[in-house]
Amino acid sequence: MKRIVVPAKEARRVRVRSGQRFSIITPEGCQCVDFWAIRADDLTEWASAEFTRVELMRLFPRVGDAIFTNRRREILLFEEDNSPGIHDMLVCACDPVRYERLGAKGWHPSCQENFFAVASELGWFYPFLPQSISWFTNIPIAADHSIGWARSPARPGDSVGLRALMDCDIIVCSCAQDFTEINCLNPTPLWVELFEEDAETTPAHAGRRDQGAR
Repeated sequence: MKRIVVPAKEARRVRVRSGQRFSIITPEGCQCVDFWAIRADDLTEWASAEFTRVELMRLFPRVGDAIFTNRRREILLFEEDNSPGIHDMLVCACDPVRYERLGAKGWHPSCQENFFAVASELGWFYPFLPQSISWFTNIPIAADHSIGWARSPARPGDSVGLRALMDCDIIVCSCAQDFTEINCLNPTPLWVELFEEDAETTPAHAGRRDQGAR
């Protein structure tokens, strides 16, 4: 087993092979995970929350479900859930404009920027962000169809376990949101645990703004 630490408000990329299992763990709890998977040999195919909702005919993933790509192919299998089982496939990742509207002064790390920083190492140049699949994220839906932002129900040490169904690069981001309560106002690190030793990880530290950038 190999462990990759994802620092708070940052992201890491991990190459996983078809058949390889991995877990995403929140060691301190109450932490949302923005998650993407991109096919290893074709950047135009990625895990799609939109297509997964349609293929499953359900809003949120549960154990035993496949995660589908934008070509309606299975890319991951959701095998294990050691958490209260509340995850999200509805809301978009946080971005600079979101923080500006919430009152941030100056630059603030965001899941959008973290994704672009890490995915650029793969050659990602598209000017759009695929919707993330958000583990441990509680987006309640009211009777009038409005949505809310509730605290992550994840407890310290909670995890989800997945298996790759094709070679892909996963991007795991510790959600940087500290203006709403979804991360209990205190983003914390994550762990990614691989159950084979041949996975490749990137040395980049996405989420750390380069001196003089922006």
